[in-house]
Amino acid sequence: MTVMKRRTKPILAPDTATSESREMLQLASRIRDKILDRLDPQLDISNTRLVRQTIARMFPQALAEENVVISRTERLVLFEQLIAEILGYGPIEALLRDSSVTEIMVNGPKAIYVERHGKIEKTTLTFENREHLLRIIERIVTPLGRRVDESSPMVDARLPDGSRVNITIPPISLVGPVVTIRKFAKIPFTDQDLKRMGTLTDGFIELMRACVKARINMIVSGGTGSGKTTLLNVLSGYIPHNERIITIEDAAELQLRQEHIVTLEARPPNIEGRGQITIRDLVINTLRMRPDRIIIGEVRGGEALDMLQAMNTGHDGSLTTLHANTSRDALRRLETMVLMAGMDLPVRAIREQVSSAIDCMIHLARFSDGTRKVVQVAEVQGMEGNVIVMQDIFRFVQTGFKDGRVLGGLQPTGVRPKFCRKIKEAGIELPPQLFGATLDPASYRT
Repeated sequence: MTVMKRRTKPILAPDTATSESREMLQLASRIRDKILDRLDPQLDISNTRLVRQTIARMFPQALAEENVVISRTERLVLFEQLIAEILGYGPIEALLRDSSVTEIMVNGPKAIYVERHGKIEKTTLTFENREHLLRIIERIVTPLGRRVDESSPMVDARLPDGSRVNITIPPISLVGPVVTIRKFAKIPFTDQDLKRMGTLTDGFIELMRACVKARINMIVSGGTGSGKTTLLNVLSGYIPHNERIITIEDAAELQLRQEHIVTLEARPPNIEGRGQITIRDLVINTLRMRPDRIIIGEVRGGEALDMLQAMNTGHDGSLTTLHANTSRDALRRLETMVLMAGMDLPVRAIREQVSSAIDCMIHLARFSDGTRKVVQVAEVQGMEGNVIVMQDIFRFVQTGFKDGRVLGGLQPTGVRPKFCRKIKEAGIELPPQLFGATLDPASYRT
Protein backbone atom coordinates (compact mmCIF):
# COMPACT_ATOMS: atom_id res chain seq x y z
CA MET A 1 0.00 0.00 0.00
CA THR A 2 1.29 3.45 -0.94
CA VAL A 3 0.87 6.24 1.59
CA MET A 4 1.10 9.81 0.32
CA LYS A 5 2.30 12.50 2.69
CA ARG A 6 0.10 15.40 3.67
CA ARG A 7 0.74 18.71 1.96
CA THR A 8 -0.09 22.23 3.01
CA LYS A 9 -0.46 23.60 -0.56
CA PRO A 10 -3.30 22.54 -2.90
CA ILE A 11 -2.15 19.61 -5.02
CA LEU A 12 -3.34 21.10 -8.26
CA ALA A 13 -2.28 24.70 -7.70
CA PRO A 14 -0.92 26.29 -10.91
CA ASP A 15 2.33 27.25 -9.20
CA THR A 16 3.08 23.79 -7.80
CA ALA A 17 5.16 21.33 -9.82
CA THR A 18 6.16 18.34 -7.65
CA SER A 19 6.51 14.60 -8.21
CA GLU A 20 3.67 14.13 -5.72
CA SER A 21 1.33 16.34 -7.75
CA ARG A 22 2.23 14.35 -10.86
CA GLU A 23 1.36 11.16 -8.96
CA MET A 24 -2.02 12.63 -8.12
CA LEU A 25 -2.61 13.60 -11.75
CA GLN A 26 -1.85 10.05 -12.85
CA LEU A 27 -4.13 8.69 -10.10
CA ALA A 28 -6.90 11.05 -11.18
CA SER A 29 -6.49 9.89 -14.78
CA ARG A 30 -6.88 6.23 -13.82
CA ILE A 31 -9.91 6.89 -11.60
CA ARG A 32 -11.48 9.06 -14.30
CA ASP A 33 -11.18 6.23 -16.81
CA LYS A 34 -12.77 3.78 -14.34
CA ILE A 35 -15.71 6.08 -13.65
CA LEU A 36 -16.26 6.93 -17.33
CA ASP A 37 -16.34 3.21 -18.16
CA ARG A 38 -19.02 2.64 -15.50
CA LEU A 39 -21.21 5.69 -16.10
CA ASP A 40 -24.58 4.99 -17.65
CA PRO A 41 -24.41 6.20 -21.30
CA GLN A 42 -28.01 7.42 -20.89
CA LEU A 43 -27.08 9.70 -17.96
CA ASP A 44 -28.08 13.30 -18.66
CA ILE A 45 -24.69 15.02 -18.58
CA SER A 46 -26.38 18.44 -18.52
CA ASN A 47 -27.86 17.65 -15.09
CA THR A 48 -24.80 18.73 -13.11
CA ARG A 49 -26.28 17.90 -9.71
CA LEU A 50 -27.25 14.36 -10.70
CA VAL A 51 -23.86 13.72 -12.31
CA ARG A 52 -22.03 14.94 -9.20
CA GLN A 53 -24.13 12.64 -7.00
CA THR A 54 -23.48 9.69 -9.31
CA ILE A 55 -19.72 10.30 -9.35
CA ALA A 56 -19.72 10.78 -5.56
CA ARG A 57 -21.22 7.28 -5.15
CA MET A 58 -18.71 5.68 -7.54
CA PHE A 59 -15.61 7.56 -6.38
CA PRO A 60 -14.88 5.67 -3.08
CA GLN A 61 -14.94 2.26 -4.80
CA ALA A 62 -12.73 3.44 -7.68
CA LEU A 63 -10.26 4.93 -5.19
CA ALA A 64 -10.24 1.75 -3.08
CA GLU A 65 -9.35 -0.31 -6.15
CA GLU A 66 -6.19 1.80 -6.53
CA ASN A 67 -5.02 0.59 -3.10
CA VAL A 68 -3.89 4.12 -2.19
CA VAL A 69 -4.28 6.01 1.08
CA ILE A 70 -4.56 9.77 0.82
CA SER A 71 -5.63 12.53 3.18
CA ARG A 72 -9.17 13.87 3.35
CA THR A 73 -8.04 17.15 1.77
CA GLU A 74 -6.43 15.28 -1.11
CA ARG A 75 -9.60 13.23 -1.60
CA LEU A 76 -11.65 16.44 -1.91
CA VAL A 77 -9.17 17.98 -4.37
CA LEU A 78 -9.07 14.74 -6.37
CA PHE A 79 -12.87 14.57 -6.48
CA GLU A 80 -13.15 18.16 -7.72
CA GLN A 81 -10.56 17.44 -10.39
CA LEU A 82 -12.63 14.49 -11.57
CA ILE A 83 -15.69 16.71 -11.74
CA ALA A 84 -13.67 19.22 -13.79
CA GLU A 85 -12.57 16.45 -16.14
CA ILE A 86 -16.02 14.95 -16.61
CA LEU A 87 -18.22 18.06 -16.46
CA GLY A 88 -15.78 20.93 -17.00
CA TYR A 89 -12.66 21.71 -18.99
CA GLY A 90 -10.01 19.66 -17.22
CA PRO A 91 -6.77 21.40 -16.18
CA ILE A 92 -7.98 24.85 -17.28
CA GLU A 93 -11.19 24.68 -15.23
CA ALA A 94 -9.43 26.21 -12.21
CA LEU A 95 -8.05 29.01 -14.41
CA LEU A 96 -11.53 29.81 -15.68
CA ARG A 97 -12.65 30.25 -12.06
CA ASP A 98 -9.63 32.35 -11.13
CA SER A 99 -10.76 35.98 -11.24
CA SER A 100 -7.17 37.25 -11.52
CA VAL A 101 -6.71 35.49 -14.88
CA THR A 102 -7.88 37.51 -17.89
CA GLU A 103 -6.58 35.30 -20.70
CA ILE A 104 -5.74 31.60 -21.00
CA MET A 105 -3.39 30.42 -23.76
CA VAL A 106 -2.93 26.69 -24.36
CA ASN A 107 -0.06 26.04 -26.78
CA GLY A 108 -0.34 22.30 -27.18
CA PRO A 109 -0.91 19.85 -24.31
CA LYS A 110 2.21 20.72 -22.30
CA ALA A 111 2.29 24.53 -22.35
CA ILE A 112 -0.44 26.59 -20.66
CA TYR A 113 0.06 30.33 -20.23
CA VAL A 114 -2.14 32.91 -18.54
CA GLU A 115 -2.33 36.68 -18.44
CA ARG A 116 -2.60 38.28 -14.99
CA HIS A 117 -2.62 42.05 -14.46
CA GLY A 118 -1.50 42.59 -18.05
CA LYS A 119 1.52 40.25 -17.78
CA ILE A 120 1.86 36.80 -19.38
CA GLU A 121 3.18 33.95 -17.26
CA LYS A 122 3.55 30.20 -17.76
CA THR A 123 1.71 27.82 -15.44
CA THR A 124 2.79 24.31 -14.50
CA LEU A 125 -0.58 22.87 -15.48
CA THR A 126 -0.58 20.46 -18.42
CA PHE A 127 -2.87 18.12 -20.28
CA GLU A 128 -1.93 14.43 -20.30
CA ASN A 129 -1.44 14.31 -24.06
CA ARG A 130 -2.84 15.62 -27.32
CA GLU A 131 -5.86 13.31 -27.13
CA HIS A 132 -6.73 14.67 -23.69
CA LEU A 133 -6.62 18.25 -25.00
CA LEU A 134 -8.69 17.33 -28.06
CA ARG A 135 -11.28 15.72 -25.78
CA ILE A 136 -11.61 18.98 -23.82
CA ILE A 137 -11.83 20.95 -27.10
CA GLU A 138 -14.66 18.68 -28.20
CA ARG A 139 -16.43 19.40 -24.92
CA ILE A 140 -16.08 23.14 -25.58
CA VAL A 141 -17.40 23.22 -29.15
CA THR A 142 -20.07 20.50 -29.19
CA PRO A 143 -22.66 22.27 -26.95
CA LEU A 144 -22.18 25.40 -29.05
CA GLY A 145 -23.10 23.68 -32.29
CA ARG A 146 -19.60 24.19 -33.69
CA ARG A 147 -17.11 21.67 -35.00
CA VAL A 148 -13.36 21.55 -35.33
CA ASP A 149 -11.51 18.95 -37.38
CA GLU A 150 -8.94 18.74 -40.18
CA SER A 151 -11.44 20.08 -42.71
CA SER A 152 -12.32 22.99 -40.40
CA PRO A 153 -9.26 23.51 -38.18
CA MET A 154 -10.18 26.95 -36.79
CA VAL A 155 -13.20 28.01 -34.79
CA ASP A 156 -14.37 31.05 -32.79
CA ALA A 157 -16.92 30.40 -30.08
CA ARG A 158 -18.25 31.65 -26.77
CA LEU A 159 -18.32 29.74 -23.49
CA PRO A 160 -21.50 29.74 -21.37
CA ASP A 161 -19.94 32.31 -19.01
CA GLY A 162 -19.39 34.71 -21.92
CA SER A 163 -15.67 34.07 -22.37
CA ARG A 164 -14.46 34.19 -25.97
CA VAL A 165 -12.58 31.16 -27.21
CA ASN A 166 -10.50 30.59 -30.35
CA ILE A 167 -9.36 27.07 -31.25
CA THR A 168 -6.78 26.13 -33.87
CA ILE A 169 -5.71 22.54 -34.44
CA PRO A 170 -3.27 20.71 -36.77
CA PRO A 171 -2.52 20.83 -39.64
CA ILE A 172 -2.82 24.63 -39.26
CA SER A 173 -1.05 24.62 -35.89
CA LEU A 174 2.35 22.92 -35.81
CA VAL A 175 2.58 22.81 -31.99
CA GLY A 176 -0.60 20.82 -31.52
CA PRO A 177 -4.08 22.07 -30.62
CA VAL A 178 -4.06 25.72 -29.52
CA VAL A 179 -6.81 27.19 -27.36
CA THR A 180 -7.03 30.91 -26.54
CA ILE A 181 -9.69 32.04 -24.08
CA ARG A 182 -10.39 35.72 -23.43
CA LYS A 183 -12.24 35.99 -20.13
CA PHE A 184 -14.62 38.78 -19.25
CA ALA A 185 -15.62 40.00 -15.84
CA LYS A 186 -18.92 38.52 -14.64
CA ILE A 187 -19.81 42.02 -13.45
CA PRO A 188 -18.85 44.46 -16.23
CA PHE A 189 -16.32 47.16 -15.38
CA THR A 190 -17.72 50.63 -14.82
CA ASP A 191 -16.06 53.92 -15.69
CA GLN A 192 -15.13 54.29 -12.01
CA ASP A 193 -13.42 50.89 -12.07
CA LEU A 194 -11.36 51.96 -15.09
CA LYS A 195 -10.60 55.28 -13.42
CA ARG A 196 -9.18 53.44 -10.39
CA MET A 197 -7.05 51.35 -12.76
CA GLY A 198 -5.66 54.51 -14.35
CA THR A 199 -7.27 53.84 -17.74
CA LEU A 200 -9.58 56.87 -17.68
CA THR A 201 -9.78 60.30 -16.06
CA ASP A 202 -12.70 62.33 -14.76
CA GLY A 203 -12.42 64.71 -17.72
CA PHE A 204 -12.55 61.85 -20.21
CA ILE A 205 -15.59 60.33 -18.47
CA GLU A 206 -17.46 63.65 -18.52
CA LEU A 207 -16.74 64.23 -22.21
CA MET A 208 -17.62 60.67 -23.25
CA ARG A 209 -20.89 60.68 -21.34
CA ALA A 210 -21.85 63.86 -23.17
CA CYS A 211 -20.71 62.51 -26.55
CA VAL A 212 -22.76 59.31 -26.26
CA LYS A 213 -25.89 61.13 -25.13
CA ALA A 214 -25.48 63.68 -27.95
CA ARG A 215 -25.17 60.82 -30.49
CA ILE A 216 -21.58 61.50 -31.55
CA ASN A 217 -20.23 58.74 -33.83
CA MET A 218 -17.15 57.22 -32.23
CA ILE A 219 -14.53 54.58 -32.99
CA VAL A 220 -12.40 52.92 -30.31
CA SER A 221 -9.05 51.73 -31.65
CA GLY A 222 -6.08 49.95 -30.13
CA GLY A 223 -3.90 46.90 -30.26
CA THR A 224 -4.76 43.36 -29.17
CA GLY A 225 -5.65 43.20 -25.49
CA SER A 226 -5.61 46.98 -25.04
CA GLY A 227 -9.14 47.07 -23.58
CA LYS A 228 -11.25 48.11 -26.58
CA THR A 229 -14.24 45.89 -25.78
CA THR A 230 -14.15 46.85 -22.11
CA LEU A 231 -14.22 50.55 -23.00
CA LEU A 232 -16.96 49.96 -25.57
CA ASN A 233 -19.02 48.38 -22.78
CA VAL A 234 -18.48 51.46 -20.62
CA LEU A 235 -19.40 53.87 -23.43
CA SER A 236 -22.51 51.82 -24.23
CA GLY A 237 -23.62 52.24 -20.64
CA TYR A 238 -24.18 55.97 -21.28
CA ILE A 239 -26.88 55.26 -23.91
CA PRO A 240 -30.33 56.24 -22.56
CA HIS A 241 -32.49 53.29 -21.50
CA ASN A 242 -35.39 54.32 -23.73
CA GLU A 243 -33.44 53.71 -26.95
CA ARG A 244 -33.44 50.56 -29.09
CA ILE A 245 -29.87 49.22 -29.29
CA ILE A 246 -28.74 46.57 -31.76
CA THR A 247 -25.33 44.96 -31.25
CA ILE A 248 -23.49 43.05 -33.95
CA GLU A 249 -20.56 40.78 -33.13
CA ASP A 250 -18.61 37.78 -34.36
CA ALA A 251 -18.86 36.22 -30.90
CA ALA A 252 -21.10 38.10 -28.47
CA GLU A 253 -18.95 39.75 -25.79
CA LEU A 254 -20.69 43.03 -24.98
CA GLN A 255 -22.47 43.18 -21.63
CA LEU A 256 -24.98 46.00 -21.96
CA ARG A 257 -27.36 46.71 -19.11
CA GLN A 258 -30.15 48.51 -20.96
CA GLU A 259 -33.55 46.88 -21.36
CA HIS A 260 -34.20 47.27 -25.10
CA ILE A 261 -31.28 45.40 -26.66
CA VAL A 262 -31.16 43.11 -29.69
CA THR A 263 -27.97 41.03 -29.89
CA LEU A 264 -26.95 39.66 -33.28
CA GLU A 265 -24.10 37.22 -33.79
CA ALA A 266 -22.39 36.16 -37.01
CA ARG A 267 -22.57 32.50 -38.02
CA PRO A 268 -19.84 30.46 -39.74
CA PRO A 269 -20.67 28.12 -42.64
CA ASN A 270 -21.90 24.62 -41.83
CA ILE A 271 -20.10 21.39 -42.74
CA GLU A 272 -21.32 21.71 -46.34
CA GLY A 273 -19.96 25.25 -46.54
CA ARG A 274 -23.41 26.85 -46.52
CA GLY A 275 -25.42 29.01 -44.17
CA GLN A 276 -22.75 31.59 -43.32
CA ILE A 277 -24.01 34.90 -41.94
CA THR A 278 -21.33 37.60 -42.00
CA ILE A 279 -21.01 40.80 -40.01
CA ARG A 280 -21.80 42.68 -43.21
CA ASP A 281 -25.03 40.72 -43.67
CA LEU A 282 -26.03 41.64 -40.13
CA VAL A 283 -25.23 45.34 -40.60
CA ILE A 284 -27.37 45.49 -43.73
CA ASN A 285 -30.20 43.66 -41.98
CA THR A 286 -29.96 45.89 -38.90
CA LEU A 287 -30.88 48.95 -40.97
CA ARG A 288 -34.33 47.34 -41.45
CA MET A 289 -34.80 46.75 -37.71
CA ARG A 290 -35.47 50.35 -36.65
CA PRO A 291 -32.32 50.82 -34.54
CA ASP A 292 -31.71 53.91 -32.43
CA ARG A 293 -28.11 52.82 -31.94
CA ILE A 294 -25.92 50.38 -33.82
CA ILE A 295 -22.94 48.94 -31.97
CA ILE A 296 -20.53 46.76 -33.93
CA GLY A 297 -18.13 44.81 -31.73
CA GLU A 298 -15.35 45.12 -34.28
CA VAL A 299 -15.14 46.06 -37.95
CA ARG A 300 -12.77 43.87 -39.94
CA GLY A 301 -13.87 43.96 -43.56
CA GLY A 302 -16.42 45.20 -46.08
CA GLU A 303 -19.00 45.94 -43.37
CA ALA A 304 -17.04 49.18 -42.81
CA LEU A 305 -18.72 50.67 -45.91
CA ASP A 306 -22.22 49.83 -44.68
CA MET A 307 -21.38 51.15 -41.22
CA LEU A 308 -20.18 54.48 -42.64
CA GLN A 309 -23.26 54.77 -44.83
CA ALA A 310 -25.48 54.10 -41.81
CA MET A 311 -23.69 56.80 -39.83
CA ASN A 312 -24.17 59.21 -42.73
CA THR A 313 -27.87 58.46 -43.20
CA GLY A 314 -29.44 59.15 -39.84
CA HIS A 315 -28.07 56.34 -37.64
CA ASP A 316 -25.82 58.59 -35.62
CA GLY A 317 -24.55 57.72 -32.18
CA SER A 318 -23.01 54.50 -33.49
CA LEU A 319 -20.04 52.86 -31.79
CA THR A 320 -17.47 50.31 -32.92
CA THR A 321 -13.88 49.17 -32.43
CA LEU A 322 -11.03 48.22 -34.71
CA HIS A 323 -7.42 47.11 -34.39
CA ALA A 324 -4.82 49.79 -35.10
CA ASN A 325 -1.57 51.18 -33.72
CA THR A 326 -2.74 54.81 -33.75
CA SER A 327 -5.89 56.77 -34.50
CA ARG A 328 -4.40 57.80 -37.85
CA ASP A 329 -3.73 54.15 -38.67
CA ALA A 330 -7.33 53.38 -37.73
CA LEU A 331 -8.59 55.77 -40.42
CA ARG A 332 -6.24 54.18 -42.96
CA ARG A 333 -7.56 50.76 -42.02
CA LEU A 334 -11.12 52.01 -42.51
CA GLU A 335 -10.22 53.06 -46.04
CA THR A 336 -8.78 49.63 -46.76
CA MET A 337 -11.81 47.85 -45.32
CA VAL A 338 -14.19 49.95 -47.42
CA LEU A 339 -12.29 48.78 -50.52
CA MET A 340 -12.82 45.19 -49.31
CA ALA A 341 -16.54 45.70 -49.86
CA GLY A 342 -15.88 45.34 -53.60
CA MET A 343 -17.03 48.82 -54.53
CA ASP A 344 -14.77 50.59 -57.00
CA LEU A 345 -14.69 53.92 -55.17
CA PRO A 346 -12.02 56.62 -55.54
CA VAL A 347 -9.85 57.10 -52.46
CA ARG A 348 -11.05 60.68 -52.07
CA ALA A 349 -14.69 59.56 -52.04
CA ILE A 350 -13.89 57.02 -49.32
CA ARG A 351 -12.09 59.62 -47.24
CA GLU A 352 -15.01 62.02 -47.59
CA GLN A 353 -17.32 59.26 -46.32
CA VAL A 354 -15.01 58.59 -43.36
CA SER A 355 -14.54 62.26 -42.44
CA SER A 356 -18.26 63.02 -42.58
CA ALA A 357 -19.30 59.88 -40.68
CA ILE A 358 -16.77 59.74 -37.84
CA ASP A 359 -16.76 62.48 -35.21
CA CYS A 360 -14.40 61.16 -32.53
CA MET A 361 -11.54 58.65 -32.30
CA ILE A 362 -10.46 57.09 -28.98
CA HIS A 363 -7.19 55.18 -28.90
CA LEU A 364 -6.03 52.77 -26.19
CA ALA A 365 -2.62 51.25 -25.56
CA ARG A 366 -1.22 48.55 -23.31
CA PHE A 367 2.00 49.65 -21.63
CA SER A 368 5.06 47.64 -20.65
CA ASP A 369 3.89 47.48 -17.02
CA GLY A 370 0.69 45.72 -18.12
CA THR A 371 -1.59 48.73 -17.62
CA ARG A 372 -4.08 49.81 -20.24
CA LYS A 373 -4.73 53.48 -20.80
CA VAL A 374 -6.59 55.83 -23.10
CA VAL A 375 -3.73 57.62 -24.84
CA GLN A 376 -5.57 59.78 -27.38
CA VAL A 377 -8.96 61.34 -27.94
CA ALA A 378 -9.14 63.07 -31.32
CA GLU A 379 -11.79 64.89 -33.33
CA VAL A 380 -12.12 64.16 -37.04
CA GLN A 381 -12.49 67.69 -38.37
CA GLY A 382 -12.95 67.09 -42.10
CA MET A 383 -10.89 67.20 -45.28
CA GLU A 384 -8.07 69.48 -46.39
CA GLY A 385 -7.28 68.57 -49.96
CA ASN A 386 -7.05 64.76 -49.99
CA VAL A 387 -6.13 64.46 -46.32
CA ILE A 388 -8.43 63.79 -43.36
CA VAL A 389 -7.63 66.31 -40.62
CA MET A 390 -7.66 65.22 -36.98
CA GLN A 391 -7.23 67.36 -33.87
CA ASP A 392 -6.28 65.94 -30.48
CA ILE A 393 -8.62 66.80 -27.61
CA PHE A 394 -6.85 64.72 -24.95
CA ARG A 395 -3.41 63.16 -25.11
CA PHE A 396 -1.58 60.86 -22.67
CA VAL A 397 1.67 62.40 -21.48
CA GLN A 398 4.16 60.04 -19.87
CA THR A 399 6.15 61.74 -17.11
CA GLY A 400 8.39 58.88 -16.07
CA PHE A 401 8.79 55.27 -15.03
CA LYS A 402 9.08 54.30 -11.35
CA ASP A 403 9.04 50.94 -9.53
CA GLY A 404 8.06 49.19 -12.74
CA ARG A 405 5.06 51.48 -13.31
CA VAL A 406 4.43 53.97 -16.09
CA LEU A 407 3.79 57.46 -14.73
CA GLY A 408 1.70 60.07 -16.52
CA GLY A 409 -1.85 61.04 -17.32
CA LEU A 410 -4.41 61.95 -19.95
CA GLN A 411 -4.27 65.72 -20.42
CA PRO A 412 -6.38 68.19 -22.41
CA THR A 413 -4.75 69.97 -25.33
CA GLY A 414 -6.69 73.21 -24.94
CA VAL A 415 -8.84 72.60 -28.02
CA ARG A 416 -12.62 72.67 -27.74
CA PRO A 417 -13.92 70.24 -30.43
CA LYS A 418 -16.36 71.38 -33.07
CA PHE A 419 -18.81 68.63 -32.11
CA CYS A 420 -19.41 70.53 -28.85
CA ARG A 421 -22.07 72.39 -30.81
CA LYS A 422 -23.96 69.14 -31.21
CA ILE A 423 -23.50 68.40 -27.52
CA LYS A 424 -24.91 71.82 -26.62
CA GLU A 425 -27.88 71.27 -28.96
CA ALA A 426 -28.61 68.10 -26.97
CA GLY A 427 -28.97 70.27 -23.86
CA ILE A 428 -25.62 69.33 -22.31
CA GLU A 429 -23.22 71.99 -21.06
CA LEU A 430 -19.55 71.14 -20.74
CA PRO A 431 -17.39 73.35 -18.50
CA PRO A 432 -14.65 75.28 -20.34
CA GLN A 433 -12.00 74.01 -17.93
CA LEU A 434 -12.59 70.48 -19.22
CA PHE A 435 -10.52 71.44 -22.27
CA GLY A 436 -8.03 73.58 -20.34
CA ALA A 437 -4.76 74.16 -22.18
CA THR A 438 -2.21 71.86 -20.57
CA LEU A 439 -0.41 71.03 -23.81
CA ASP A 440 0.48 73.00 -26.91
CA PRO A 441 -2.56 72.36 -29.15
CA ALA A 442 -0.70 73.32 -32.33
CA SER A 443 1.54 70.27 -32.02
CA TYR A 444 -1.36 67.84 -32.01
CA ARG A 445 -3.13 68.67 -35.25
CA THR A 446 -2.59 65.84 -37.73
